[in-house]
Amino acid sequence: MKGASQFPALLESFFMDRLMRQRQASPHTIASYRDTFRLLMQYAQPRLRKTPSQLVLPDLDTAFLGTFLDHLERKRDNSARSRNVRLAAIHSFFRYVALHAPEYSALAQRVLAIPSKRYARRPICFLTAVEIDVLLAAPNLNTWSGRRDRALLLLAVQTGLRASEVIGLRCENIVLGTGAHVQCLGKGRKTRCTPLRRETVTVLRAWLRERQGRPSDPVFPTTRGRALGSDGLEYLLNKHLAVARRQCPTLTKKRVTFHSLRHSLAMNLLHHGVDRSVIALWLGHENVETTSIYLHADMQLKEQALAMTTATRVPASRYRPSDRVLAFLQAL
Repeated sequence: MKGASQFPALLESFFMDRLMRQRQASPHTIASYRDTFRLLMQYAQPRLRKTPSQLVLPDLDTAFLGTFLDHLERKRDNSARSRNVRLAAIHSFFRYVALHAPEYSALAQRVLAIPSKRYARRPICFLTAVEIDVLLAAPNLNTWSGRRDRALLLLAVQTGLRASEVIGLRCENIVLGTGAHVQCLGKGRKTRCTPLRRETVTVLRAWLRERQGRPSDPVFPTTRGRALGSDGLEYLLNKHLAVARRQCPTLTKKRVTFHSLRHSLAMNLLHHGVDRSVIALWLGHENVETTSIYLHADMQLKEQALAMTTATRVPASRYRPSDRVLAFLQAL
């Protein structure tokens, strides 16, 4: 691989050989990496006056990649976390470059030295029981899409599935007989089963009867029969949130995403005394320490801990000036 063709060839083999064949990366990972390089090519073309197929590896030096990352934050309004996701894809590619194009190992090492950006961790957003009830009541059950959305939201609130896991559900993944549960393929290609409550089973049974899908069909399709995408999922959530906010003003103060429903389940389990390790198992966390974010967000648990402590006996006193001039001024 020499000349201008080296970068396109390396990029193609990175996706086809490294990600798909060797690592067997999930479709979500591949899509995320693909979008990163599409954005990078779109940024490079007008500035370097080269088409993507004309780019060479030295064009992608640390100075250029640094301006690209700044562009994501300033012009595209990406958060620091989104910037770090893009940088992770670039790092992964240059680790591949260091192995398969050793003449550019110095460039690869410089790129790999670009640090991730630190960011402030905001408290997680979760819904109370009242807010969840209002949200679940928002879909119009007289319409096909309303019944679909009610079943989807109820399943998400009760199971805590990620957005990608809900999108990937197929009719065969829902078991409604004895030991009713939903089976999903989560992060790290780990399959897990989550039990279903009786009311969730009732709603899902009615929906699947109306859905009339084959085992391999998506549980929650679009009006055209295709699987919902992430944009469609965000749209339907925001649509019902707009209705719910008119009934529940506290929702207007929260930035609710689909992941907030997952947080809401975790907080509900925590309030009912469920052990952190069980919550981690339920949500499919790789490490039980990940679940500690819910302890930090739970003000109720902190207030209970405070109530168990002994108050410090500090006598309350009022400041009195010792000097008569200060006393005069204080009295004015």
